[in-house]
Amino acid sequence: MSMAIVSNSTSPTFSKALEIKKLLFQGFNSLKQLKHVHAVLLRFNLDQDNYLLNLFFRLSFDLGDAIYTRLIFNQTKDPNIFLWNTMIRGLVSNDCYTESIQFYNSMRNKGFLPTNFTFPFILKACARLSDFKLGTMMHNLAVKAGFDADLFVNTSLVTMYSKCGNIDDAFKLFGDIPGRDIVSWNAIISGYIGVGRCREAIDMFIRLLEMGLRPNSYTFVQVLSACIQIGDVGSGELINRCIIKMGAETNLFVATSLVDLYAKCGYMEKASLVFDRMPEKDIVSWSIMIQGYASNGLPKEALDLFFKMLKEGFKPDHYSMVGFLCACTRLGALELGDWASNLINRDEFLANPVLGTALIDMYAKCGSMTKAWEVFRGVQQKDRDRVVWNAAISGLAMNGHVKAAFGLFGQMEKCGIQPDENTFVGLLCGCTHAGLVDEGRKYFNSMNSVYSFAPTIEHYGCMVDLLGRAGLLDEAHKLIKRMPMDANAIVWGALLGGCRLHRNTQLAEHAVKQLIALEPWNSGNYVLLSNIYSVGRKWDDASKIRSIMIEKRIQKVPACSWIEVDGIVHEFLVNDKSHPLSEKIYAKLGELGKAIKAAGYLPTTDNVLFDIEEEEKEHFLGFHSEKLAIAFGLISTAPGCIIRVVKNLRVCGDCHEAIKLISRITGRDIIVRDTNRFHYFSQGSCSCKDYW
Repeated sequence: MSMAIVSNSTSPTFSKALEIKKLLFQGFNSLKQLKHVHAVLLRFNLDQDNYLLNLFFRLSFDLGDAIYTRLIFNQTKDPNIFLWNTMIRGLVSNDCYTESIQFYNSMRNKGFLPTNFTFPFILKACARLSDFKLGTMMHNLAVKAGFDADLFVNTSLVTMYSKCGNIDDAFKLFGDIPGRDIVSWNAIISGYIGVGRCREAIDMFIRLLEMGLRPNSYTFVQVLSACIQIGDVGSGELINRCIIKMGAETNLFVATSLVDLYAKCGYMEKASLVFDRMPEKDIVSWSIMIQGYASNGLPKEALDLFFKMLKEGFKPDHYSMVGFLCACTRLGALELGDWASNLINRDEFLANPVLGTALIDMYAKCGSMTKAWEVFRGVQQKDRDRVVWNAAISGLAMNGHVKAAFGLFGQMEKCGIQPDENTFVGLLCGCTHAGLVDEGRKYFNSMNSVYSFAPTIEHYGCMVDLLGRAGLLDEAHKLIKRMPMDANAIVWGALLGGCRLHRNTQLAEHAVKQLIALEPWNSGNYVLLSNIYSVGRKWDDASKIRSIMIEKRIQKVPACSWIEVDGIVHEFLVNDKSHPLSEKIYAKLGELGKAIKAAGYLPTTDNVLFDIEEEEKEHFLGFHSEKLAIAFGLISTAPGCIIRVVKNLRVCGDCHEAIKLISRITGRDIIVRDTNRFHYFSQGSCSCKDYW
């Protein structure tokens, strides 16, 4: 900005004041220009002109320079109420809430009374500082000063009361406001959301519509956040229709909030429709979609969208990176996750607990605990929060390093980090996979006796699983009966797993019936019960279950396995022949089949009956999805490379036996991660020691 218009020192003072006024109205955008204007004010003895100072202070605060503005104000000999108000407003706008209240007190000590312009900003400072005492004093003063009917003052009071936790008083005050506008409605809606009463917030929005008021973009964003918090898609649909009707769907923030609602509630098709229609997208909207796909069981879609985002020229932020790493974790895509970790400076990963946790989790669940441990060690001690420690403990436990997990737990306590429920889920899962019953009992009991928090249903599920796998089925069943909450499908499924291992068909039948009652849509429960009846030669009962499945049109969840080769994730289903290399894959399977039979392998058909949830027919045993993935890995990777496979269901007993032999015959290490645990096959044995 040129300063030429104030360069003539011979102009009269009045004329110079007009020129400076014109200049101030034009505005300026740098501290250097700000100081030039101040110098001109001093040069022409206009530095005590309250009108010009008022304009100057507003522009100064807009540049975010509260310190410089305060220095000039302190040199003002006779500031008027307008100057005081501008100072209070500017300090609040720059988040200097304590200083704004100090200025207010100074103003009162100088004998000035607050105006309707003063109250809203001081009340905002009270709200941000949760200073309820001063807020109520301001309320009383506003009434005495005759501002009890002022719309802006009352709206600020509603915000102050709600931010200080007095939402019912805020609502009473809201009801008494004459001529409420949309800002007042936004204040009470935000107030309800702030105290977790999201249903009332949505109800207030509906009342707003019924009164014929037009919501603005802030209203939509707020009420959609309420829907997100309580998972209310129905109200979200109503709001969406309202958004379309009022033409607000093109607003970036409104559309992003709508995408967030659908994604967090699992409606990714609807989220995608809204996302695709957005005329402009920012990194936040991309990140929400990527995380939505990753958290809703669509990891390949998450990866595809991430690459599309990069192609569009967006640099990934922490949230999109976490979504991408979660998708890699789900697919076992170690190479992709490793590549993506280089898109952001490694120091950012190590300094940000959320990013660091995602990276540790990705490496651990892809079977590379060495790299996971390197990341954990690289995180500075001060940045290691409880979530980071939990990720490392769980990673060690799931990879079979149970004693190391116990040791890390001890280090965590020495560092003064208090364990939480998730810490003990990791420890108990480690005990389960290693069959350490006594240690599991010790950790389970210590939760209440040592750390003073009650076990959750996840901890009970871990203990039932531990006891069931160890053959202590009666103890496991008694534990379920003693639970302070109703057992869920995870708990009954854990008991069923123990029954499967130890062939207790009577208790297994009871567990499956409980599962069917809890999850009438889950095909695996019906199939398991049918095969339990078949094992017990109860053919009529087995036939009835199959008939019920047909009648209710219940379809089995297809088994699926993924393997990453050269940064590309390949997907296989049972008996899959869609892959371009399927001819070579099946040829390799035939070759492996002959080799493992020569080594003593026999198809485990009884496992087919009991583990029907995965794949059921005997002639499909050789073509299970994980076997296809392994065969593809063998023909597509160099000798000595570790083969990593992820499966969406539990590995069946037949495949487990076959893969042990394949690892010995081929000399390859094979890692298979199923829904239960890691299996690290090497030289004919598995890390689970056949205990899963």
